[in-house]
Amino acid sequence: MDYLSDERKKSDFDVEAMKVAWAGSIQEFQLSDRMAKLVANDPVFEKFTRPMLGRKELLKNTLRKSAHAWKLIIDLRLSEEEAKWLRLYVDEPAYTDLHWGMFIPAIEGQGTEEQKKKWLPLAKKMQIIGCYAQTELGHGSNVQGLETTATFDTRTDEFIMHSPTLTSSKWWPGGLGKLSTHAVVYARLIVGGQFHGVHGFIVQLRSLEDHSPLPGITVGDIGLKFGNGAYNTMDNGVLRFDHVRIPRNQMLMRVSQVTKEGKIMQSDVPRQLIYGTMVYVRQTIVADASKALSRAVCIATRYSAVRRQFGSRDGGPETQVIDYKTQQSRLFPLLASAYAFRFVSEWLKSLYLDVKQRLEANEFSTLPEAHACTAGLKSLTTTATADGIEECRKLCGGHGYLVSSGLPELFAVYIPACTYEGDNVVLMLQVARFLVKTVSELGHKKPVGTTAYMGRVASLMQKNSAVQTGKLIFMIKTQTCFLYVTNQ
Repeated sequence: MDYLSDERKKSDFDVEAMKVAWAGSIQEFQLSDRMAKLVANDPVFEKFTRPMLGRKELLKNTLRKSAHAWKLIIDLRLSEEEAKWLRLYVDEPAYTDLHWGMFIPAIEGQGTEEQKKKWLPLAKKMQIIGCYAQTELGHGSNVQGLETTATFDTRTDEFIMHSPTLTSSKWWPGGLGKLSTHAVVYARLIVGGQFHGVHGFIVQLRSLEDHSPLPGITVGDIGLKFGNGAYNTMDNGVLRFDHVRIPRNQMLMRVSQVTKEGKIMQSDVPRQLIYGTMVYVRQTIVADASKALSRAVCIATRYSAVRRQFGSRDGGPETQVIDYKTQQSRLFPLLASAYAFRFVSEWLKSLYLDVKQRLEANEFSTLPEAHACTAGLKSLTTTATADGIEECRKLCGGHGYLVSSGLPELFAVYIPACTYEGDNVVLMLQVARFLVKTVSELGHKKPVGTTAYMGRVASLMQKNSAVQTGKLIFMIKTQTCFLYVTNQ
């Protein structure tokens, strides 16, 4: 029997309208739907063979799909927005994630106009492939503790990139192991024997002719990761430098410049802009959380409607699992969270775009708030999503443990989000520091934006709960929407 069809007939809301609400607009829905069908109907993008593939074949399979997707983008003359949705639905962790998601934004945010004119056309046409090399074997969240050095040589007008210790090895960057030709490398700037903070540098890693590593560069894949498939489709890599020289103009110099004479020149742009790329990436991570959780909830909901256990009377059918209150109390809050994360990600995108426009106009007052919001929501949504996917696996009983259910690989693909781009506990501590600072300034500085409520703290402390019934209400509040899901 088609139990799902029966369940859909019981819907008391407009499903088509809900699709548009999820997408954001009718235009966005039509665009995403068109790209989804394009991918679903192309046999090159099938996933059924992935559980049987070894590591090497997984990587080759991902490259084949990425190359085919890029060919479609060119042949069909897809717009930038269409290309974004196409890459999303291909749904393979691949080098292009870091190329488009971090390498290009780093240059856009931290490069001078001259540097952007030189590097961005090459990157956007995929004539060079880039990655983002910040994390090291010994340091991740502690950016100021990075050990890779970039020492300026005034005689040759070059920086000397060097990995002085084993722990200074760049470790984890996606696309680094086998594929990237270039990287934005973060290193300690040394000028005149003095340390001048951590800065980004564009470094060519491999020959554009035969793809071999350039002299002085050791680069390779770091090996298997957790799970079947998952991030084993990506060539996360290790990178070491042995006194590699690069031209002075390959230091990203929108924030700070180094002259030929070895002088440090600061621009009006604050140093926080160096972390602007991380703010952008964390904003996309929140959006990805809603997608990952919605997939898990979709699988668990459909399973719960089809699966029947106990409750049979007089030889009749057993009870659908979804009708049990215990199943609902575990599943429905996750459904609510998926929608909430989707809506708050749209708000976060608008916040980031506002900050980006302000940065372009050299107005930086909202950058600390944007950092706190993206850090806090990245931590909250990724933790909840990782736990939610695992809960969905349990809600599917033993069948949820099968690779064919889709949940094991979804979990393995997703859980690194709790660590990359900032460990979740560390990020929460950063948010706490921002909030404590805001509270300490209440007497002489009016809180604005997401902290405006603190200005009403005295009256808020006097409020009592107005709840009159025993209904369980889940309320997720953002500045732009409220979501109520009532479990009756």
